[in-house]
Amino acid sequence: MQTKLTVRVEQRWLESAKGYASRHGTTLTKLISDYLEALSGADNLQSDAPILRRLSGILPADVSVDEHREYLADKYRD
Repeated sequence: MQTKLTVRVEQRWLESAKGYASRHGTTLTKLISDYLEALSGADNLQSDAPILRRLSGILPADVSVDEHREYLADKYRD
């Protein structure tokens, strides 16, 4: 079930978020929903590296933590 939510933010943050959503082919509603969903699972990230916790919400939704670890391992492999 979905419900409406009213929030107050500074105009500059709203414009920035709209631009971000547009550049990434999504909507503010989807961005906010995805972020809130990520927050609800944030407790499950405690065993992950701190950098991965900071990146939560930055990586595309179709990239897993394990895929990101593999990417970093390949990138910094001697």
